[in-house]
Amino acid sequence: MSEKHAGPARESDAAEPEAMDQVLTEVGPRLRRIRKERGATLAGLSAATGISVSTLSRLESGHRKPSLELLLPIARAHQVPLDELVGAPPVGDPRVRAKPIVRHGRTMLPLTRQPGGLQAYKVVEPARTAPTPDPQTHEGYEWLYVLSGRLRLILGDHDVVLGPGEAAEFDTRVPHWFGATSEGGAEFISLFGPQGERMHVRARPTRKGGAD
Repeated sequence: MSEKHAGPARESDAAEPEAMDQVLTEVGPRLRRIRKERGATLAGLSAATGISVSTLSRLESGHRKPSLELLLPIARAHQVPLDELVGAPPVGDPRVRAKPIVRHGRTMLPLTRQPGGLQAYKVVEPARTAPTPDPQTHEGYEWLYVLSGRLRLILGDHDVVLGPGEAAEFDTRVPHWFGATSEGGAEFISLFGPQGERMHVRARPTRKGGAD
């Protein structure tokens, strides 16, 4: 039986390098198309990725072999999944089957699967004694949308409670914290991006000292 399958196996092995060469040949034109669709220049992309203009130009013209080390920062700069740069075939099943992440009693279900760029999570905050707020800062931009329950958000000088259908978006360089209120848990959607410049809050403020 092994002899019967030897021929096709060798043909398949020989075809694999040819298929790979075809994929790599198409990367350069695709890089140029994606860059131009975004109105980016080689100089601008160079500044965003740290890759020299000459290397980027050679990649797009096909005179430089693409590598993961070069494609990853380009994918991040364009905010696209890596498979869009290399033209990977679409998967048959588009559903995202990600394992829930549990941290400090909070369950987060990833809704995106590509690395870098915008990340989306459905978050379940259980009913529990509200923890002591510990505002943090980091680079990025976040958007929250409450599905059910009530979520407390501390953002700089703001101290608000978000209810179902309410949203908040903010620059994460502003000290912030969010968690369950003492009244119960909450379910919400969190979108996080690597860059942020704006801050908007739409919610009801909590009362301090009986003041409205």
